[in-house]
This record gives sequence, C-alpha cells and structure tokens, in this order.
Amino acid sequence: MLRHGLRKLCPVVLEQYLPPQIWGGGKLNFSTMGNMSCNNLEIPPPKGPNPAGCTDFMMDHTLQGSFFRLYYPCQRMEKAELPDWIPNREYFNGLVEFMKINKTFGERIFNCLFGSIKIPAYLDAPFNSNEKCPVVIFSHGLGAFRTLYSAICTELASQGFIVASVEHRDQSASATYHLQPTNELDTANKNSSRTSLRDTLVREWMYYRSLREGEQEFPLRNKQVKERADECILALQKLTEINAGVPMQNVLHTQFDWKTLENSIDLGRVAVMGHSFGGATVIEALAKEVKFKCAVALDAWMFPLKDETLPQVNQPIFFVNSEKFQWAENIKRIKKLDSSDIERKMVTIRGTVHQSFPDFTFLTGDLIGKLMKLKGDLDPEIGIDLSNKASLAFLQRHLDLEKDFNQWDPLIEGDDENLIPGTNVILLQSAI
Repeated sequence: MLRHGLRKLCPVVLEQYLPPQIWGGGKLNFSTMGNMSCNNLEIPPPKGPNPAGCTDFMMDHTLQGSFFRLYYPCQRMEKAELPDWIPNREYFNGLVEFMKINKTFGERIFNCLFGSIKIPAYLDAPFNSNEKCPVVIFSHGLGAFRTLYSAICTELASQGFIVASVEHRDQSASATYHLQPTNELDTANKNSSRTSLRDTLVREWMYYRSLREGEQEFPLRNKQVKERADECILALQKLTEINAGVPMQNVLHTQFDWKTLENSIDLGRVAVMGHSFGGATVIEALAKEVKFKCAVALDAWMFPLKDETLPQVNQPIFFVNSEKFQWAENIKRIKKLDSSDIERKMVTIRGTVHQSFPDFTFLTGDLIGKLMKLKGDLDPEIGIDLSNKASLAFLQRHLDLEKDFNQWDPLIEGDDENLIPGTNVILLQSAI
C-alpha cells in the first residue's frame, strides 16, 4: 500500500519537511515527541444531507467472526466524540512492519503525522433515517485496515447509505485482531455466576503476512481473495440478522444501540466496493453472492483472481482508476469483464496515484505527499469528490435509488476535464 513511498523517507529527508520542534541537534528528538501532533491537516468532512455516525462491530470474537466499522446516517449532534483515525497503537506497528522501515523511527513518525487525526463521523451517535438505507460493503486494500477509507465511507453514509467497512483477517491487513478468553476465565467463573465471556476477552493481534522466500505469490493471493469475499458476505449476513431483529452481542464495548437498525436496512439494494486488493475482492464477491447487485472497484488489482472466476460475474461493475497505477496486463484482465448486455464502465482520474483513494492523501503536504506517492498532481479533494459522485451515480442507476445522484451521470462516461473515459493505458489490439 504505502511501502514503496515511505521507505524512501530517511531522517535526513524528513528533516526538510517536518516542523523543527521535533528535531534535536539534526536528529529526531524522540524524547519530546510523545503524542505531539506535527500535522494540522484533516480528512475532509462528508457533503451529504445527513451527519455521519460510526461504530465498530465484532461477532463472534474468534477469527471466524465478522469485524467491521459501520458508517451510517445519524442524528445531528451538538457535542459528540470523533474517533481516532488510527484506533490503536498496534496499527502503527503493523504499518511499520508492512513497509519494512525502522520500527522506532516509523512508529514515532506515524504518531507525529497521524496520531491526532480524527475521522469526520460521530462515534456511536444514534442512527437516524427517514427511509430504509441501501447497503455498501467496503473492502480495503493490501496493508490497510477498516478505518483508512473514511473520506469515502462517511460520504456514502451522509448520502443515506449504511456502509460496513470490513477489516480482513486473511493476513493482508497490516494489522488486525480478534479476541480470546484469558486464563482467568475459570477462576472468575468460580467467583461469580454473573461473569460473562465478554468480560474476560483480550485482544490477540495479527499482522501482515509477507511472502516467504521462494514462495509463489498467486496461490497466496488467490486464497486470500476468496477469504476476503467470504468476509464481505459474512458482514452482509450480520446486517441481515440485525435488520431482522436477531439479538446481537457485539463483543466490543460500544455505546451504539444496534436495535435501532431493525427494519431500517434495505437488503434489496446492496452493493460491494473496494480499493486495490479490495477491487479484486469485490469481483470475487460478485461471483459468490447474487445479493450484491453491483460493484465499484477503485484501482482494482486483478492479479489475485482466477480467469475462470470472471465469466461467473453477472452484475454491473464500475471501475474508477488512477492515472499512475494501471498497466497493460491489469487493464487487459479488467476488459475480460466487458459485456454487451451488462454495464461495465471505466473512467480514469487525471493527476491521481494509487493512494489517491485512502485517507493518507489528505494528511500530508504536497512535498512529502508526492515523495511518499500519496498525492498526485490533482487536488486530492477534487479527486475523491469525482470518485464519490461518479460512484453514487452508478449506485443509483443499478440499485434503483430514488435520489438525485443521476445529476452526476456524465461522470460515469468520463465527461469532465479531470476524467479520461476508459483508460489512459495503451493496449495493442492483439492484447485485447
């Protein structure tokens, strides 16, 4: 995800761009950094008519359970907590391991740059909607996790969607966790008949699994993409149960009242969306689950998919690509999904890079952002706005929504000065 860009950043380079108060004698002054923020940038707030709320859901507590960040339209709040963008220090550890940079240096730089960043959504705010909400299941990219695409997910929530941003446990996330009982469970049970399993659970962290020496990549990635698709389907199943009023015990101690979602989710209007490895995941999910009516694939990485999976996909797909990420072989595989009777559309956003879709693109200045390959030449807010509006128009078209998103229909055709219809990658006719 970020590996190739950030590994270029050594203390000598960062000294040119980070504030001088974190440097001492030409070296990083770790003792004074602490939780100090050296970043006044922020994730752009959503633009829809509804405030966005968010909460976390985990059920059951094992690796086989479902874990996702839920975004939803909520009540307008005078005072409410905004959640941390990076929810636990272990996620910093995971990012550092994923990018193979010095642990102490990397953790402190991440803490400085991103430790105070908040997600523009109200934590555990009461759900509020005058109508049933359509659903988007979101799949993150390689080395990411559930919170890193909040500019996309909060926008969808503000436009009336319920969004489940899955945190994958296939070892493609830089970090994630499940819960397991402590050894004190038996003792606690002896002392109190009221002790529950949830009261004795502790986090068990797991990190990104690198390729082993001599290991072929495709078997691992194909196994992972199948697991990821199953996790997207499981998240939808959990939302289905919540909508039906099935009692739920969220093993995470949140304040959100899940009962308020009963009969509020429009399970006839469900889409799946993802970035990079998540783009491949949505295609695998479409092949496995017909309840997904359509998909949006952001800079899809097609490598993990078997060729025989592609003809099994019978739903509309919208590919939104960055200008700098795609290459001929990847586009060739995307075009294998072309159909004369099922809408398969593609646009490319000028001046963007692969990291123009996750939130990192908003949280660094131009110099360091381009050095880290987190920014392209296009203003990142313009880029994400184009992606979001075009995606909303496509979702309205194929989920039969009674909204005004069709005002952005021209974007689906690439009709904008910052869009390229189709792809900027030149394919030889013999390769198509």
